[in-house]
Amino acid sequence: QVQLVVSGGRSVQAGGSLRLSCTVSGYTFDLGCMAWFRRAPGNEREGVATMGAGGGTIYSAASVKGRFTITRDNAKTTVYLQMNSLKPEDTAMYYCAADGLTADACARASSDFRYWGHGTQVTVSS
Repeated sequence: QVQLVVSGGRSVQAGGSLRLSCTVSGYTFDLGCMAWFRRAPGNEREGVATMGAGGGTIYSAASVKGRFTITRDNAKTTVYLQMNSLKPEDTAMYYCAADGLTADACARASSDFRYWGHGTQVTVSS
């Protein structure tokens, strides 16, 4: 059974940093596209960043470019989202996803992922 365990969300002040982690089990981690998504209250879920199996960032949302970085450690079967210079508008539930099913899943952070983790709440106060 595939499990994605997400951690790292908490409340932080604007300008601060957080690192989210998503540890995957039961899945051949080093073969698939990994991604972070978020959903703010009242908004649609949006792709934040994706990373290919080789470790390069494939997609990064314009709203987070230069501030958020996705990385992966295949040995630890974990993907990370380093979030710097956080803003109140980054407040959202953050989700990780594994195993992109289509080319757009990784290239455009569409929602076509086979596996999803539970969310972790990030709250940024001004």
